[in-house]
Amino acid sequence: MNQSNSETLVSVSAADLPLHCPTPDGELWDSHPRVFIPVAESGEAKCPYCGTVYRLVDDTAKSDQAK
Repeated sequence: MNQSNSETLVSVSAADLPLHCPTPDGELWDSHPRVFIPVAESGEAKCPYCGTVYRLVDDTAKSDQAK
């Protein structure tokens, strides 16, 4: 079953910034022109071409627990 990009939610970390869509590891990396996604501004942003939603997750809590 194929899932359209409009139904896709991708969690990203600060290490992924600056973020662009499509990402090189995505199946549809050649589906539309590369656009940079301003996810750092609000913590969540949607690609204007494919509708993929990117959510910035706080990975500092995980790294603090690992210490």
